[in-house]
Order: sequence, then structure tokens, then C-alpha cells
Amino acid sequence: MAASSQITGMEVKTSKGHLKVCKMKKKVLRKQVRAQHTLMKHEGIECVSHATQSLVIANAGLGNGMSRHQLLRIVGEHGLVETLLMPPNKPYSFVKYGTTEEAKKAFGALNGKEVTLEDCGQNIVLYINFVEKVLWQNAVPTSLPPGLMIIEKIISPEEERRMLESIDWIGYEDTQNGGKNHRNPDLPYFFCWFYVQFQFTRSLHLAQKTLKHRRVKHFGYEFCYDNNNVDKDKPLPGGLPKICDLFLENCLKQGYIKHKPDQLTVNQYEPGQGIPPHIDTHSAFEDEIISLSLGAQIVMDFKHPDGHTVAIMLPRCSLLVMAGESRYLWTHGITPRKYDVIQASELGQKVGTITADVGDLTLNRRETRTSFTFRKVRRSPCNCIYPSVCDSQKGQQRQVQPSFPHNEMEASVLEQEYVHKVYEEIATHFSSTRHSPWPRIVEFLRSLPKGSIVADVGCGNGKYLGINEDLYMVGCDRSKNLVGICGEKNFQAFVCDALSVPIRSGSCDACISIAVIHHFSTAERRLATIRELARLLRPGGMALIYVWAMEQEYKNQKSKYLKEKNGSKDEEEINTGSAQRPLSDQMPDSNKQNSACSDRLLNDLKDEGCDAKPVAHSRLPVHTNRTSFHSQDLLVPWHLKGGAKKKGESVDTVVFPAGSKESQELSPVFHRYYHVFCEGELEAACRSLDCVRVQKSYYDQGNWCVVLEKL
Repeated sequence: MAASSQITGMEVKTSKGHLKVCKMKKKVLRKQVRAQHTLMKHEGIECVSHATQSLVIANAGLGNGMSRHQLLRIVGEHGLVETLLMPPNKPYSFVKYGTTEEAKKAFGALNGKEVTLEDCGQNIVLYINFVEKVLWQNAVPTSLPPGLMIIEKIISPEEERRMLESIDWIGYEDTQNGGKNHRNPDLPYFFCWFYVQFQFTRSLHLAQKTLKHRRVKHFGYEFCYDNNNVDKDKPLPGGLPKICDLFLENCLKQGYIKHKPDQLTVNQYEPGQGIPPHIDTHSAFEDEIISLSLGAQIVMDFKHPDGHTVAIMLPRCSLLVMAGESRYLWTHGITPRKYDVIQASELGQKVGTITADVGDLTLNRRETRTSFTFRKVRRSPCNCIYPSVCDSQKGQQRQVQPSFPHNEMEASVLEQEYVHKVYEEIATHFSSTRHSPWPRIVEFLRSLPKGSIVADVGCGNGKYLGINEDLYMVGCDRSKNLVGICGEKNFQAFVCDALSVPIRSGSCDACISIAVIHHFSTAERRLATIRELARLLRPGGMALIYVWAMEQEYKNQKSKYLKEKNGSKDEEEINTGSAQRPLSDQMPDSNKQNSACSDRLLNDLKDEGCDAKPVAHSRLPVHTNRTSFHSQDLLVPWHLKGGAKKKGESVDTVVFPAGSKESQELSPVFHRYYHVFCEGELEAACRSLDCVRVQKSYYDQGNWCVVLEKL
């Protein structure tokens, strides 16, 4: 009887253990499936049910604290690792083994396994799936912001030690402890107060502040954080420390700086601390701002107003020099975190930008870092070439922004200045960013019958002229320089205006107008351009029109234009990857336009529910690249690379990096006029013409598109 009870107890215990194992297996399976969905949703990579050489490991990524050396050790226990890919800021990684058998072995051993992250002690569970060959596209290497320079090992370890010792943080700590001497907490309050006053008197030449993210001392002039400025009439006694004077004299001698600073801010950051993104106040300091990194390396993030970001490694004992565009236009900051994502192959040695090479990234634990930031106090208002971010020039830039045109003459002048001239200047750089044809435009061209005559009105660099060799295609563009690029490619193209195309009426089987009509500044001129396309078509001929959409987020999906906000491509402006063509200069014939058309168009737009507000009585706003639109009529910047200053009111200038061969040359920032179309607007304009029928309309990655048929 006792033996029977014992056996029954063992069976119950075994049953409970079996049930627990089953529950664990089900939990692991659920997590696997969730990881599959995440990978498919965010990266478009599909997991497979059969065994392959490649695995994706969820919970083992740079984004959740797994370092490369730890993961390599874990996966390396089960076979020869050919490739380990760790995408930045992602909670998963990819590993490829030498054989499928090794991958299967790793799958069985690691799926559901709990491991402890070495750097933080946190326990995580790995979830594994098989994937086919992983082709991860790394970001294009980015260059330093213009005007920024990094000098590595500018001081020796001994000089670093002396500079750190020159900063007395004891007085700082005493004043932050309410008068209590942390060295002898038993001293009476009066003596503690006397000690603090002595420390303050001894350190009278500096100012010190308690900030949320760091501790700070000021020399020369105190920086006031309440207004982000300095009181130029109240210098601090004593000036800069002597050792800093010697350092600055050496920088001047070596040519790293042009003017000797008279203000110093010393910041000490504990691991995990940082500073918010900011631009040092223009009116407070002159052009050059330099920062010496001591004690530890750090990754600093620079961000352009168009959203483009660059992560830059600042090694220990290196000097960062910000001048020109990098000082005046880009924000810089340090993200609060305990680890930086850096290049693995040159741990602690990498200078410059951090490239998103997923095969060579790892985590680096931050250490206590002290920065010496030197500035020269400005004595006159800032007159830089970046008025949009300059506090000395606030409001002044609005005086030079063009107004919305009130008549045809003003429209023609606006387009000449902010479309035609601009594209002539940027043609070469613009063409270099226009490589990939858009699939649905290619589909349209390849669907046409063999031998069709097709006009590309606004062909730009001719990207679509050679898509289908079975067609006879001819292009035209308002830009002589873009047409010249077409000629270099042996394409047939000529210069003309989209409002008056010198092609016989009814002679084309099809026309395309890709990203052209949004450059016309009145509804009448946009409608006249569509009418001109219809004139070229034979009865039954087709036209495809693309225009930029105001809705850059449609059906809960962001357009490619918004998604590429942090991208590092040369393409700095547009959504489609299709060329943007300036094609409006000449006035249309009066018999081609009338007020009835305009009234009918406006009524159609109301019927279609387009509620965007016109800006007919306001200055045209300047758009911030890679952001949503807040106005239908606006100016969009183009940052020309490698160009020289040209005449024209639509141009700002930016300075190349100091010390480079191009440092004396100027690179323009051009502004182009656009009218972005709201939903239904393009379709309504087309339907207002009696000679065409809208066969199809659709939204394609931030563009409204229409296919017309000539009646």
C-alpha cells in the first residue's frame, strides 16, 4: 500500500513536470511567432519553416543591450559563424553558420534559452527563427557636417591629467550640500559655512551651476541657461585657467582656430547623462566653437533642419571644431544612455561618423567624461547666412520671402526666379540624385503598344526616356542644362515650356508628366499645362501625371519622403525619386484660359472635399525637408553640393569645412516653389476639361497620380 502511494505520488510529480515543460514550449512558440511578425512588419524579412544556414535571434540585439563580443561567444559555441549582423538600435540580430546542420544545432540549443547580459546583469530569453539569405542594406557612409573638424590626440595623457586637475570640483560639491563639509560632516554649521565661503572666494573667477544632466563650471563669462546667453558686461574675475591659455595658444599656432576664445564652460558627464540637441546662441558667440573631450570618448549627434542626422565619435583627448554651417545651422547634442553604438573593429579609436555597418557594430559602455568648451563672446549682432535659426535676424527673413502671386505676371516672375533659375543652377547635382525609375511609371510605359510615340513633358535628365526601347520617346524640359544631360545620354530632347510644347496636335500616342505641374503657381496655369498635354494626344491616347501630395501620411502609412528623414542619401528633396522639372515661364494664350474654368475647378475641389487653405494673401513659407506639409504653396530648399555661389534672390550660402580645399568657396541653398496637391485636387482639375476622361487615379508614395484618356 505504501509502495503504491509512493508510485502514485511520483506519477503526479512527473505529470506536473511534464505539464510545466509543455507550457514553457508553448510560451516559446508564441514568442517565436511574435518575433516572426515583428521582423516581417519592420524589415520585410520573412521567416521560414525549413532549416537554413541563417538564423534571426530575437532579444539579442544592440537595441536591448547585447554586445557583439557576448553574442559571438554564445552563437560560436554551436558552429563556425560566417556572418553576424547587428542592426543599430534593433532588438534582434542575424547569424549565418557555415552549414545548415550547425544552424539546426544552434536553433535547438538557443531557442528559449535564458542568458544574462554581461554589461547590465539583466536576464533575457532568446527566441530563434530560420531565415533565407539576409541581404541587409547598410546606410551610405555620411560625411562630417560642413565646417566641422576633429583633431585626434591633440594633447598627451599627462596634459589631460593636468587639465582635469585644474578644475576644482570640491567647492562645487560643498555648495551643493547646503554648506555641509562632506570631508568632515561633524564640523559645526558655522565652520562649514566659513569653509564654503573660503572655497567660493578662492574660486571667485568661476561660476558653477547644478544642471539636471551634468555639473558645470564657467570661466571668463558665465553662460546664463535661463536665456541661453552671456552677460557681456559682467566678465568673471580671473579669466581662463593658465593651462587653458597655453592650450589655446597652441591651437592658434597649429591653425586649428582663427581667434582666441575668452569664455570656457567645463561640463562633467557621468555615464548615462547627456545634453539636449541645441545650437549655441548666434548672438552670444562668434563663429568658431571648440570642445575638448577628456576622460572618455563619446558619440555626439548632429542634426540638420531637414532631419538628416550624423552620429560622430569624439575620442578621448580629441578636439571638436565647429565652424560655419556645423556651428550655425546644425544642432548638436549627446543622447542620455549608458552605451554608445560604435564600430567594433576600431573600438575606442574610430574618429568621425559612425556608419551603420551592421557587420561591424557593437556597444561601448560610457565612462565619466569632462568637456572643455571654448567660445569667443560676440560684440556685435550676428549677420550669418542662416537667418531662419539666427536670433539676431529673427523676422528679417520674412521680408525677402516671395509672396503668393496675385496675377499672371507675378506668377511668371515667381516661377522664373524660384523654379527656372534654380533648376539651371542645380541641374548636375539634381541629375546625380535621379537614378531609379518608379515601378508604376515603368509599368505604364511598358504597357503601351510597340512603336507608340510618347512625349515626356518635363523629362529632366531623361530617366524615363530609355525605359522601353519599343517606344519612340522624345523629351522636353524648361532647363537647358537638364536637356544637355539628356543629350549626353543620346536621348532625343529639346528645350521648351510645358505651357507651349512645339509638337503637332494629336501626334502622340501617350504623354507623361512626372513631378512637373506642382511647380506652377496658380490654378489656371496648372490647368493650362494639363490642357497642353491633352492637345498633344491623339483620340484614345493616354497621359500619366504625377504631382506631389500634401498628404505625406495616407491610410496610416508614411510616405518614403517622411520615412527617409534620417537617411543619408544625396537626394535632399523629393518624394518620388522622379525628377522635378521647372516648366513654366511663358504666359498662356488668353483664349486658352478663362475665369469659367477657374470657377469650375474651385467648385470641383469643394465637391471632392479638399479642405486645404490657400495662401493667396501671405508670404510663402519655407518648408523643412522630410516633414509633413502645413501649407499647399511653399518653398522647398535644395542644398547644392560642390557648387559655387550664383546670382539670384532664392539662394543662401553655406561654408565648406574649415581647412579643406573648398573652404573659401560657397555652396548655395536654393529654394524652389511648389504647390502640393490635396486629395482629389488633380482629379478635379482634369475633369474640368471636356476633352479628356479620367481613367484611373491613385496615390503612390506621397504623390497623387492620374491616367487620362483623350476623347
